[in-house]
Amino acid sequence: MNKRQVVFKILGNKYFITTVVFLVWITYFDQNDWLTLQSKKKELRGVRSNITYLNNEIAQMEKEKEELQSDPSAIERYSRETYRMKREGEDVYVIDKK
Repeated sequence: MNKRQVVFKILGNKYFITTVVFLVWITYFDQNDWLTLQSKKKELRGVRSNITYLNNEIAQMEKEKEELQSDPSAIERYSRETYRMKREGEDVYVIDKK
């Protein structure tokens, strides 16, 4: 047998053809194909990083809340920074970055 006949024999094998068709179907045409799976994994990583970020923000805000409830100087600092309040006789200069 020459090489050409061997190649045609392998490519004409019903199990080989079935396997190739199955792999192509799973990779591109199925509802849960490989491309969709990869995009869902990427989306899941993004959601998990967002959850981590939001949990850190929650912890920071709870710490700030505890500080504001217990420390009068923290309340004054917060009101001065957030609401631009001032004491009598003070001048406040506001510089906005835009």
